[in-house]
Amino acid sequence: MSGALLSARGLRIAFGGVKAADGIDLDIAEGEFVAIIGPNGAGKTTFINMTTGYLRPQAGTITFAGEPITGLQPRQIVRRGIARSFQIPQLFTEHTVIENVALKVAAHRGFWHGLRPLLDRPTTAATMAILDQFGLRHVAEAKATELNEGTRKLTDIAMAMALEPRVLLMDEPTSGVASAEKFDIMDTLVGALRARGVTAVFVEHDMEVVERYADRVAVWSQGKILASGPPAEVLNDPAVLREVIGVEVKHAAGGGHAHA
Repeated sequence: MSGALLSARGLRIAFGGVKAADGIDLDIAEGEFVAIIGPNGAGKTTFINMTTGYLRPQAGTITFAGEPITGLQPRQIVRRGIARSFQIPQLFTEHTVIENVALKVAAHRGFWHGLRPLLDRPTTAATMAILDQFGLRHVAEAKATELNEGTRKLTDIAMAMALEPRVLLMDEPTSGVASAEKFDIMDTLVGALRARGVTAVFVEHDMEVVERYADRVAVWSQGKILASGPPAEVLNDPAVLREVIGVEVKHAAGGGHAHA
């Protein structure tokens, strides 16, 4: 894809005899929301780990905004403009929501050091703006241990957004979230990301979430991309979905729907 913001070419990595990436080529355009789906062990999280510097590919290249980032350390990649959230939220459990986000804001912007209060005026203002966008103001003073899983997920993503990324990679943003909450959580985070002009890539097992929020779907299997295209096309292709363990197509009047 000409002019891609994030581009991977020929990514390969193996763990023992298991090929977690076996020639991955993927382009992400600025402003896209791309979902990565596939069975457990297909290499989805490995791709996120390589893109964000937690793993170094054994072959291939990754470029961001036209510049190579292959093999850079996570902090270097964050400074370039790529952030991530985790399947299990990475929160400072003894701190409040506002403190968790403020720590990221202060560290990123250089507002804080050991001899200054964390919640000074500029840090607090920037932090509250993020909390407002993610609907977290009402739990600002709650400790991380007091939050339900959906709010923990939003806090983790808000912390990533405090790093002011151009691209955010999310590993299963709705895993562990109650079914009744998942769409509210996704509406909130997608609205916040789009308001900030952030491009997003997210690994997801819930096909209803993928269908509703992705601009494009990439199907992973055994370290390869089997297909990439609009959700309506990919999620109703029986030949593709047969390769994705745990996903089946149920056709109903007016169209097919994919379910995990």
